[in-house]
Amino acid sequence: MDVKILVADNHEIFRKGVKELLKETNDKFMIDEASNGNEVIPKMWENDYDVILLDISMPGRNGIDILKQLKDYRPDVQVLILSTYPEEQFAMRALKAGAAGFLTKAVKSDELVTAVQHLLKGKKYISSSLADTLINYVEYGDGKALHEVLSDREYEIMCMTAEGKTVKKIASELSLSDKTVSTYRARTLIKMNMNNTAQLIQYVINNNLIN
Repeated sequence: MDVKILVADNHEIFRKGVKELLKETNDKFMIDEASNGNEVIPKMWENDYDVILLDISMPGRNGIDILKQLKDYRPDVQVLILSTYPEEQFAMRALKAGAAGFLTKAVKSDELVTAVQHLLKGKKYISSSLADTLINYVEYGDGKALHEVLSDREYEIMCMTAEGKTVKKIASELSLSDKTVSTYRARTLIKMNMNNTAQLIQYVINNNLIN
């Protein structure tokens, strides 16, 4: 029986590359593509995928928001989150939201294939470095950091701000209005009891939330 896989990413070259890689691994893979977050749920309804490779940051909707909706609709669907961001930024959030695995896009192609194979067997997959982080998390407890109060979108915009991206740039990358981005940033300052963006940036740097 053919295995149905969806590769959801807004970069066509990346989608095509992953698609070809997986096809070479197993010619029985039926692989579809989605170029933005708004396409993922309707495609899932139509095709009932076994595995979804989901970029965490796409135009339309945040990847973790999509993940949560996917798990509500199909709790058994295996979702591998892919990200250009370091594991420390979003891995824990993704796993808590129901992801079966998390990888950065910097991984070698054979590790991506291994991850997909694990998911198809109903197993979870994370990198060895992330495994070490999770061990420390369990060992030392889960006392919440200040940024844990933020929504996924607020957290994403906070990190992008700390990377030096302007409101207009963030709005363009996330397909949001400038006003919406500014609202998210203002809400973040309130939730974290900070007075300005400089304090926010310093917090992100001090807590190693970006490279």
